[in-house]
Amino acid sequence: MAAMILSGTDLAAEIRAEVADGVVEMQEKHGVTPGLAVVLVGDDPASAVYVRNKRRACEQAGLFSDAAYLPSTAAEDEILANVRRFNEDPRVHGILVQLPLPGGINRHRVIEAINTDKDVDGIHPYNLGKLLQGRPVFAPCTPSGVVELLLRNGHDPEGANVAICGRSEIVGKPLAALLMQRTRGGNATVTVCHTRTRDLAEVTRSADIVVAAIGQPQAITADMVKEGAVVIDVGINRVPDPSARRGYRLVGDVEFESVSRKAAAITPVPGGVGPMTIAMLLRNTLTAARINIHPELAEGH
Repeated sequence: MAAMILSGTDLAAEIRAEVADGVVEMQEKHGVTPGLAVVLVGDDPASAVYVRNKRRACEQAGLFSDAAYLPSTAAEDEILANVRRFNEDPRVHGILVQLPLPGGINRHRVIEAINTDKDVDGIHPYNLGKLLQGRPVFAPCTPSGVVELLLRNGHDPEGANVAICGRSEIVGKPLAALLMQRTRGGNATVTVCHTRTRDLAEVTRSADIVVAAIGQPQAITADMVKEGAVVIDVGINRVPDPSARRGYRLVGDVEFESVSRKAAAITPVPGGVGPMTIAMLLRNTLTAARINIHPELAEGH
């Protein structure tokens, strides 16, 4: 039996429409348009595409959008100056620094320069700390998108065994924290796997939900997944393909064809988690604008 395809593209469109409604409401009630600013350093093609897609999504949802495009040779102080400029800009409610940054740049220093009230990517240590305490204001966008995909498709992680393959600061670790919360979308039993995990396949085969975020093309194969599992593929990798127009194709961290014949549900690549990340970024920006007007909204977090 073929797995249900969990389309992030379709669900992201729903969330963006919800955000657009919220933007109209803010404009009508308060005369405020939520704004997102992006800092992009260097000419990495994938990062440039991500930023372009994020700005386009902002415009489609009615948000104000701004960006600072800096060369790969930009000094750290120049990057910090642009972050501070957006910190002080009242039109900007959310700031995203596109990662990765070029070598030689202290990314922790750059991230920590973001005003925590505008950290809509949820990666400032302050916001990550609040997440671990169970009081998130801005949860990181990709983990939030994963949880939303599960919930809105009827796969509530409560009580489930979840194996997260990958322990990065922007996906694996914060996703584990979200799934463990005593709240909607949480209450799961979570195992975080990594390069030192002994017998990865044994861990993933025992999981009701498998999240692949390891950055290795098609690393999770059918023999590593139990029948009826839900598989979320966060990875996106280029692999050579002479038959493709560009000479390559995009694949995830999961071997889609074989795993989809065994899983109950699976996300595609592309069109799975990626669109959800952008949708959650827009939603976080709308939340930041609301908190700017009504600071009491953040007091319970």
